[in-house]
Amino acid sequence: MKNKILAALVLVACANTYAATTKPCEELKAEIATKIDATKAKGGYSLDIVESDKVGTAKVVGSCENGKKKIVYAKK
Repeated sequence: MKNKILAALVLVACANTYAATTKPCEELKAEIATKIDATKAKGGYSLDIVESDKVGTAKVVGSCENGKKKIVYAKK
């Protein structure tokens, strides 16, 4: 019985951790832009949110919506 309770607690903790790590695409995009801007690359790039199957050869810098969408970086 104790093992079942412990297993249930571990599963709940894992589910909460997983839910906390998923972010909305726009929020993640803003965080990535802030990090890029901190490197003095302001204005010389674009970040776009695309479906995972539409990435092509673009450089992926983030993933959101449980991997369904990607954030891609392109220099201008």
